[in-house]
This record gives sequence, structure tokens and C-alpha cells, in this order.
Amino acid sequence: MNTIVIMLCAFLIICAIAVSFTKSILSSIVIFSAYSLVMSIIWIIMESPDLGITEAAVGAGVTGILFFATLKKINQIDLHFSKQGAGEDDHSPGKNKEGNGHRRAKN
Repeated sequence: MNTIVIMLCAFLIICAIAVSFTKSILSSIVIFSAYSLVMSIIWIIMESPDLGITEAAVGAGVTGILFFATLKKINQIDLHFSKQGAGEDDHSPGKNKEGNGHRRAKN
């Protein structure tokens, strides 16, 4: 049991450092959710199930969903993927028709 707690604490430290050095916002959110889930497991091991359930629901669940919704709202997550060979143009999601990486402003 003690070995499991040490491994989980080491994973928490790794997650905290990884979030600091990650360039992608989306990756940071996923790492944050993993951190929150591991923290909820530690709360349950420490015989505090009410905190564990709250951490899992709020930390990983609600906060993760709000972060993803915010990224979608500010257009940091682009869900449009072109199908190659289906007659559509095969521009990558971040490029306009001229091929540069600048997006046009929406009117």
C-alpha cells in the first residue's frame, strides 16, 4: 500500500512538471485531468472518499469540460478535418486557400 502511494505521489509531481513545460494547451488540460484523477485516488486511499469523489467530479470532470468548451469557443480546437480523396480540398485546418497559416477574420 505504501509503494502505491509513493508511485502516485511521484506521478503527481511528474504531471505538475509536465504541465509547466507543455507547449500545447490541449495537452495541458489532459495532463491536468490526469493529475486530478490521481489526486482523487490518493484521497480514497487516505480514507476520505467524499473528497475523492468531489475531486474526480469537479477537478477532472467539470473543470475539464469547461476548459475544453472554452478552447472550442476561442477557436483553439479545430474540429474540421478534410477527407482526402473525397473530392474536398485538402488544406490543413489552420491554413487558408492561399496556403499560409493566417486565418481570415469572420464577419
